Amino acid sequence: MFGRKGGFPRQSTAGSGTRVSVVSPAYTIERYSSYYPMNHKNRGKAVIFTHAVFSVPNVKLAAREGGEVDCKMLGESLERLGFEVDIYRDKRLKDILQITEKVSVMDHSNSDCLVVAILTHGDEGEIIYAHDCPYQISSIWTQFTGDRCPTLVSKPKIFLIQACRGNELDSGVKIEKDGVARYSIPTHADFLFAFATIPGFMSFRNTKNGSWFIRELCHELNENGQRYDFLTLLTFVVQKVAYGYESIAPNTPEYHLKKQTPCIVSMLTRLLLFNYV
Repeated sequence: MFGRKGGFPRQSTAGSGTRVSVVSPAYTIERYSSYYPMNHKNRGKAVIFTHAVFSVPNVKLAAREGGEVDCKMLGESLERLGFEVDIYRDKRLKDILQITEKVSVMDHSNSDCLVVAILTHGDEGEIIYAHDCPYQISSIWTQFTGDRCPTLVSKPKIFLIQACRGNELDSGVKIEKDGVARYSIPTHADFLFAFATIPGFMSFRNTKNGSWFIRELCHELNENGQRYDFLTLLTFVVQKVAYGYESIAPNTPEYHLKKQTPCIVSMLTRLLLFNYV
């Protein structure tokens, strides 16, 4: 199904003055193969950036109580699936970019895939926060495009973002049958990276149990991580968070009985099943 061959990216010219990156990946796979090969020597590296405290000039950000619960759960779930997990706490942006650049130039030839998780505060416009400043998510994932990280060409690169994406709140829509309320779902449910919430909206985190999104993601990885493909798992995560959670804050009405919908943006070209060989 696939064969190995070494090589590094080189430049070729196509058309009038257009520079096109040509990559010789560490292995090749049939163009229309249904599954990503998961039989390399290593599962791959998982990098987790978790933030609890912040020192951002002119911006007041609350400490992320419960964030360490997320970090522990996620690290254990990924290790269970065979990932080599590296955890970095409260890093400044300069350090984050140095770490991800170092990972991007590593030789991933003997790895199945890559996971990068960021557990932090966020804002509108794909903004998330390092310890010392805001930055765009694209400054991370663009380091792993095929021209910059050839040994991950044709391999899945997974980014998990637990952060708010704005300040809007979802009051939900009541589902009724025969005039009787059955359950509540978020306004944006049932529309078809992995983000904790949709653009513009807040995500929720319990100070003792961690965030809704990471908790359900870890549950699915633990229970079904080697049974279903990853997009199916994420669909169940969306379902569990959307239908199974509702904020409880009776003393703060604007945050009471609110809902959340995780958002999955997939550009995968094959099914990703962690036990597939």
